[in-house]
Amino acid sequence: MRARRQHLFIDFEFTMPERNVRMKDFYAEIIEVGIVAVVDDQVTEQFSSFVTPLKFPKLTERCKSFLHISQQQVDKGLSIFELVKKLEEFNKNNYETTIVTWGNMDMKVLRHNCLKAGIAFPLNAVELDLSMEYKRFFGDQNQTGLWKAVQEYGKEGTGKHHRALDDALTTFNIFKLVEKDKRYLEKPEPTTIGDRIDFSKLLNEFA
Repeated sequence: MRARRQHLFIDFEFTMPERNVRMKDFYAEIIEVGIVAVVDDQVTEQFSSFVTPLKFPKLTERCKSFLHISQQQVDKGLSIFELVKKLEEFNKNNYETTIVTWGNMDMKVLRHNCLKAGIAFPLNAVELDLSMEYKRFFGDQNQTGLWKAVQEYGKEGTGKHHRALDDALTTFNIFKLVEKDKRYLEKPEPTTIGDRIDFSKLLNEFA
């Protein structure tokens, strides 16, 4: 029996250094997570939480202002250890899992955060960078931002940009639009000349 398919649409928001200020050993840490789990094209779970940084728990003014996130929200968030535990739960079902993100930073930062915390990377899945898929599909020269991509489809993003769950839902919506377009373009050509030509119409022309 074929394994069921699971897609995890994941978005993280990260810490940022102050502009033009050198922070010793600074690296980006996850401060918000949004996950949309989809099994056989049905949304089975939506998860959202703030995450408390391990190494640099105090947010910079630039980070708070850009993401509209407060220090108090992040202080009450999950630890990186609790976040990893939550992500591991998505591995427990015997699904063929694909992680879908917009860009490659989300998984890079998660891997680096796990390394710094001394814990194993929690996800065992195929990883798909939808921004690259979108770029290849439309033949764009440059990578397109998430919300610009959804607007190019004549749609609007879900909720607020740079809120993790809203961005994960917007990624899911673009994924559905791209898949629909791909299916439309991949319709097979008729295999025989008889399939391609309506002979009854042809005979009528000569009758």
